[in-house]
Amino acid sequence: MGTWKLVDSRNFDDYMKSLGVGFATKQAANITKPITVIEVNVDTITIKTQSVFQNREVSFELGVNFNETTADDRKVKSIVMLDGGKFVHVQKWNGQETTLVWEIVDEKLILLLTHCSAICNRTYKEEA
Repeated sequence: MGTWKLVDSRNFDDYMKSLGVGFATKQAANITKPITVIEVNVDTITIKTQSVFQNREVSFELGVNFNETTADDRKVKSIVMLDGGKFVHVQKWNGQETTLVWEIVDEKLILLLTHCSAICNRTYKEEA
């Protein structure tokens, strides 16, 4: 699906605060403009996130539960589903849940992150 660079981020600090992310990690995450690479290979989807602070990679099959370690080091149970052209990624841990919805709108990749009442919107532009 391509290579995408973060160009706008709204309420990311509130979202991370809601998750309980520590101060130093929040500071680093707020100044980072990561590159996200999304690859689809038959049944497996791989999302690679690259930044000056951290590189991450997660692979999964749609509709299949998997274990994931998040960028802020939470150990979660995840599932990703396709819902009307959107990837809906649900992470659960310690009785909590967060939802990440990926969608392409007007040639931009929009990521909507929700945890409790915190909602973050991150916009990515495709790299040439």
